[in-house]
Amino acid sequence: MSEVETSIDIAAPPEEVWATAMDPARLEDWVTIHRRLDNHSSGRLRRGYEMEQLLCLRGVNFKVHWELVECEHPFHAEWHGRGPARSHAETEYRLTGNDHGGTRFGYRNEFRAPLGPLGAIASRAIVGGLPHREADASLRRLKALVENAR
Repeated sequence: MSEVETSIDIAAPPEEVWATAMDPARLEDWVTIHRRLDNHSSGRLRRGYEMEQLLCLRGVNFKVHWELVECEHPFHAEWHGRGPARSHAETEYRLTGNDHGGTRFGYRNEFRAPLGPLGAIASRAIVGGLPHREADASLRRLKALVENAR
């Protein structure tokens, strides 16, 4: 299992950050490994909302089927994903107001490779520290996107 946790302060209230971060059509604007949004549920985001996303790490494209399992607008969201070869992922967003009228955006991603310990070793060898760098880069893009829209 690999886990990435990071956060960033964004000079906008949680409602504005949430509106951008949780809009599936905006993923391409801030998620660095996002390549395409395929199928997704209609209507507003809610527990049970599903989407299929094409991602790319180290030049390898792969699909992940996500389900929104927690949705507390505009402060907390948790997505559970199923990827290739029975891999699993969890992505969590935690938004809290900060002392400057902005938002502290907390991000956590947990990935469980298939094939147990052997798969985890192979995954670490292949991706190394890339997930943390990509998470930080994505949050910087989200910050710029939201702050420049104000």
